[in-house]
Amino acid sequence: MLKTEDIAHLFNQFEGVAAEYNGIECWSARELQLLFGYTQWRNFLNAMEKAKEACRNAGANISDHFADVSKMVSIGSGAEKEIDDILLTRYACYLIAQNGDSRKPEIAFAQTYFAVQTRRSELIEQRLQEAERVEARAKLRETEKMLSGVLYERGVDDKGFAIIRSKGDKALFRLDTAQLKRKFGVPENRPVADFLPTVSIKAKDFAAAMTTENVQIKNLTGVTAIEKEHVENNLGVRRIMVERGLVPEDLPPAEDVKKVERRLKSEKEKAKELGLYGTM
Repeated sequence: MLKTEDIAHLFNQFEGVAAEYNGIECWSARELQLLFGYTQWRNFLNAMEKAKEACRNAGANISDHFADVSKMVSIGSGAEKEIDDILLTRYACYLIAQNGDSRKPEIAFAQTYFAVQTRRSELIEQRLQEAERVEARAKLRETEKMLSGVLYERGVDDKGFAIIRSKGDKALFRLDTAQLKRKFGVPENRPVADFLPTVSIKAKDFAAAMTTENVQIKNLTGVTAIEKEHVENNLGVRRIMVERGLVPEDLPPAEDVKKVERRLKSEKEKAKELGLYGTM
């Protein structure tokens, strides 16, 4: 088992050779070779080939994680020569480590180091996506509030607004609001938008924003005229989505956005307590 000081030393070494290329964190295979305990470049190349195969089997693009480059190295007396090198992403390093001999202390450390780092990256990406969804839902809420206010000024009450919104949902999803709730398992007392994926929330927001603008530009009044406008806007958004391979009603439902919002808020509070998040 590695001692604490050995772990700290290896950690500093792996951190020390990390670099950034075109905004992506990466490692030089030539430098990583030594840290992985390989004395021969050809042996490390064999390990990388196994990692590339694993990358391919996972459905990832090999060239996105293994980039062939060249570098100049000193050969003494001020002379240099060009040698082949490979820039490796964190994921590529993780795959190489997983295909290495874990009996080597360096490999055992690398397996854990890059597994943790890869997981951390995944968590960051997940949190960013969740924050984007929460923000999109808040934006839709504001847009619908604005639309409701405009419609109220033009003779549409809450019941009429609910009818117009449901007709818009049916145009966008081919299902009315009640059908959407049954399909996605949404509680009766909750808005269906709280359980939609981000792209669907943004689609509803775009259609509602267009309706708000056009109702005023066209000076529309009453449920019938405004309903027709809202349906046409939702149909237009649907056409764009379907053309891009996104069928709104076929997209899977997402986690209750209120739960996501509470989780993000809780994590932010914990980060503040640990001094990891600045106060605004």
